[in-house]
Amino acid sequence: MSQALLAGLSRTTQPQSMVRRFLALDAAVTGANGLAYAVAAGPLGELLGVHRTLLLGLGVFLTAYAAGVAWLAARPQPPVLGVKLVIDANLLWAALSLVALAAWLEPTTAGIVWTPVQAGTVAGFALLQWAALRAATR
Repeated sequence: MSQALLAGLSRTTQPQSMVRRFLALDAAVTGANGLAYAVAAGPLGELLGVHRTLLLGLGVFLTAYAAGVAWLAARPQPPVLGVKLVIDANLLWAALSLVALAAWLEPTTAGIVWTPVQAGTVAGFALLQWAALRAATR
């Protein structure tokens, strides 16, 4: 990914700020998603065709994960290992979402659409974070 594209997306030319901003964006989106799953597990479960208990557990997990990512984003220089762990976790989440969709979930049409969209979003965060981290460690 080009430095110019990263700078445009992150609205900064400072690589450390890029890392922090992409982590913060990830934390905000993941936190909102987690809170929605936790607070509205019943209605969202019906909409997506996912058991409410599973959605509640995912919501609690995602909310805690988002808090950890936000903590990293708030650091003046997030530790490289921490950022790499977030990138790896995001890639794992994206892959497991697609595996779950194919292997054992029985979603509604909305769930069939939502699952790859959220997996793609999370994979996109991983790509942006990786590219920004790479720029910051050069």
